[in-house]
Parts: sequence; structure tokens; C-alpha cells
Amino acid sequence: MKCPFCHNADTQVIDSRASDEGATIRRRRKCVNCEKRFTTYERVELAMPSIIKRGGGRADYDRAKLRSSMLLALRKRPVPREAVDEAIGRIEEKLLGLAAREVKSEKLGELVMRELKRLDKVAYIRFASVYRSFEDVDEFAEVVKEVRPPRRRRA
Repeated sequence: MKCPFCHNADTQVIDSRASDEGATIRRRRKCVNCEKRFTTYERVELAMPSIIKRGGGRADYDRAKLRSSMLLALRKRPVPREAVDEAIGRIEEKLLGLAAREVKSEKLGELVMRELKRLDKVAYIRFASVYRSFEDVDEFAEVVKEVRPPRRRRA
């Protein structure tokens, strides 16, 4: 593994830990040359399905794009990055579990909405409003009603 600071090829592994329920190995490394430390992640790379867009076009699955769209919905919300990464991991597991070469973008969008609903209700509503292209306030109100807890009656 090359050092990201001095590009020396000689680095030492200081510590290794399993993370994401064993799906990823986190390694702390130290450069033998400049002695700076950095972290690497090792995960199994499986062939993710292609995404069939609404217009019929196809695109490769892009983890970075998924992450950025989720972070946009979660902007200024109190959700740790680790929780986002775990949610992305669950989405990817479900995509792989489908055992399909291609998946419609609508299916991916539904998986994202399900995870956002678990993480943060406001982010869920933000994502749903863009994803479902709300035409009027009534559609927006329906989604808000969906996530709002039932009110208790006063005795």
C-alpha cells in the first residue's frame, strides 16, 4: 500500500479491525519513510447490478453518487457518517441479494427512502419530495402524515 503523503510503497500495518459486521477490514498503517499514519479499508468487491434509469438508459452502480444523494438529504441533520455508511451497506446487500444484473432506479430509490426513513424523518421527506417529484402540497402532506407519530387524545 502506497503512503498517501510521500508515495513510498513501504508501509506497516499497525492495527486491523473488522467493521460493518465483518464486511469490512479497517487497517491503521504507518509509512516507514515519513512515519505518518493513515487508515485503509478493505472490502469484498462484488459485481453490483447496473441501474436502469427512468428514461431507459443504463448506468453503472455508483456508491459515491448514492452516498452524496443521501448526504444531501441529510444535510444539517444530526446523523453520524457511520450510520450513513451502514445504511449504504444495507442497500448494497439488498441489491446483491436480488441477484439481478440490472435493477430499475425506482427500486434503488425505494431502498434509499426506506433507509432514510430509519435514519431521519426530515431527510426522508426531503428525499421523497425530490424523488417522487411532488406536484402539489397535498402529496407533500401525505408523506409528512406517513412519518408523523399518531397523536394521543387528551383524557
